[in-house]
Amino acid sequence: MQYKTLDYQVSDLILTLSLNRPDQMNSFTVDMANELIHAFNRASEDDEVSAIVVTGNGRAFCAGMDLSREGNVFGLDESQTPTLADMENTKMIPGVSDTGGTVTLSMYDCKKPIIGAINGAAVGIGATMLSAMDIRLASEKAKIGFVFEKIGITQEACSSWFLPRIVGVSQALEWVYTGEIFDAQTAKESGFVRSVHAPEDLLEAAYKIARSIAKKSQVSITLARQMMLRLSAAPSPREAHNIDSLSIFYVSQRDGKEGVKSFLEKREPEFTSKSSTDMPSFYPWWE
Repeated sequence: MQYKTLDYQVSDLILTLSLNRPDQMNSFTVDMANELIHAFNRASEDDEVSAIVVTGNGRAFCAGMDLSREGNVFGLDESQTPTLADMENTKMIPGVSDTGGTVTLSMYDCKKPIIGAINGAAVGIGATMLSAMDIRLASEKAKIGFVFEKIGITQEACSSWFLPRIVGVSQALEWVYTGEIFDAQTAKESGFVRSVHAPEDLLEAAYKIARSIAKKSQVSITLARQMMLRLSAAPSPREAHNIDSLSIFYVSQRDGKEGVKSFLEKREPEFTSKSSTDMPSFYPWWE
């Protein structure tokens, strides 16, 4: 697939996925949503990708939804009258399902860790998209805002689920209520980003983390990602115990043996399992 709104580059097991509408500050469109879903699904099954770094080309990460289009700027079909039952019974309803949410759900299901490198303004969907990423780093020039209430709408992209898990309910509510745009240091102090960097150092800092991930077993990393995301919201630790037990039982038989052997031989491990073909039979356990 040829992307019109993204730049997709793979090198040394790291995908750099850049939002690529720099003249529009990488503002979000329905086309971008569809391309992001395709890109995350593609990377999920690509053995040449072990980690994903998401950033923006130009001076912004993502300036939110492109509000210049005609009609419903969010791509919604106002002729429909959807109900909660409709949403629960259908995976996606064209013209109703929040496009940002379809993107973050594809990120949630992705087998590969996702690192956000926030190079500039990240507001609206630019901020909520970040909430679904595993690790976030920010440039000193980054500005972040959950600005929905300023234009009379609500937060989207499953951020009601993701954001409180990162910064807590009280901080999440304050940011959403006020629509305040805050700087990188505030984001770090709240725990929304792990670190703040000079603009010229941002990508290298993200790649350093990605390279560390890329050295690990793809299968164990995929399991670890989904275990942490899904089981942290489970009602009982017993559910975590069940999946923990099955995971270590199966990974110990292949990459686990190589890991132990390399440790004893004082060398770097050479893991061979691939998340596209070698996931244990119980995965995905939530389906």
